[in-house]
Amino acid sequence: MQDKQTFEYAIIRVVPKVEREEFFNVGVVLFSKRKKFLGIKYQIDQKKLEAFSDEIDIDFLNNYLKAWRLICEGEPEGGPIGKLELSDRFRWLTACRSTIIQSSKTHSGLCLDPNIELEDIYTKYVL
Repeated sequence: MQDKQTFEYAIIRVVPKVEREEFFNVGVVLFSKRKKFLGIKYQIDQKKLEAFSDEIDIDFLNNYLKAWRLICEGEPEGGPIGKLELSDRFRWLTACRSTIIQSSKTHSGLCLDPNIELEDIYTKYVL
């Protein structure tokens, strides 16, 4: 247990019609300060999206989530937010917002490998 490090994560949700407050999970963003890790994994199920709304273009959502990935990776295309420290980028991504892409409240845990934990949480809550 001494080798395990703390991490935080949030589930990424698509909220097709914000006023209806309906959503479905599409991804996970995970942060571990001690492991110096900030990762994201996502996939939008076209059939789920169409069941919720036929007005939203999946390419629009994928581009939105690609911007989240660029921020996580600290890429120059991630803009000013992508240049921040890992913890600040995570806090920005998981901040409360009323847009079509939202995140859950953050949750915490212990892990040996944040990549494995990201995959496990993604499998459990998204697939």
